[in-house]
Amino acid sequence: MTLLSRNNVFDIDRFFNDSWPQLVEPQAGTFFAPRVDIKEAGDHYEITAELPGVDKKDIHVHVKDGVLTLEAETSKEEKEEKKGKIIRQERRYGKFMRSFNLGADVQETDIKASFKDGVLTLEAPKIVEKVQERRRIEVS
Repeated sequence: MTLLSRNNVFDIDRFFNDSWPQLVEPQAGTFFAPRVDIKEAGDHYEITAELPGVDKKDIHVHVKDGVLTLEAETSKEEKEEKKGKIIRQERRYGKFMRSFNLGADVQETDIKASFKDGVLTLEAPKIVEKVQERRRIEVS
């Protein structure tokens, strides 16, 4: 399984967002890019994505044509500030989408997902190759 990210543009956005002071409040509907870890664990691959502040109902995972796509959305709390002005807001909100090429050695129909404590965990089982057995054929 290659599990190569199909889109790393979010990392460039993160570089600029982290390097420069935030002078204005981000616009609604912006993208955020949580960290994703991928590891090989014997008979399967494990993908974990940090999705703090995202509700389980707002997470969508799908597979199509060998591409695994993670999507999530979190919305900003609407508050009225009467005694002060927000100087800096670091809590994220917006949409998230990340896609990975699965490769030929993943059993797409058996991928499992769980979500606990803000972490999405996907388990993608490897295809078990059948070992060709040598069979003797009797000659009559």
